[in-house]
Amino acid sequence: MKTDRAPVGIRRGDTVKVMVGRSKGLTGKVLAVYPESGRVTVEHANIIKRHTRPNPAKNIRGGIVDKEGPMDISNVMLVCPSCGKHTRAGHTTLPDGTKVRTCRRCNATFEH
Repeated sequence: MKTDRAPVGIRRGDTVKVMVGRSKGLTGKVLAVYPESGRVTVEHANIIKRHTRPNPAKNIRGGIVDKEGPMDISNVMLVCPSCGKHTRAGHTTLPDGTKVRTCRRCNATFEH
């Protein structure tokens, strides 16, 4: 486990674009963020095959299931909702003292 990671600037529910790998160019919503390992799970990206055992109590059929796998957080970039382009997130302090994430291209705030 890596402990020298920078703080994560991506949150669950953000729209991101995959920049490298076999899912390059896909845009999707972040389903999960794992800051301790520096990984994220993106909707419809990095699809892996999972062999699952049937479990009638949880209504799981079993077999080979396609699901999203985690990928490194450095392989994705945030997509700005206002300008629609992939960008880095900056941080700005509002006059009331709250800290918000902003787009580095158009200075729009990322609403969450």
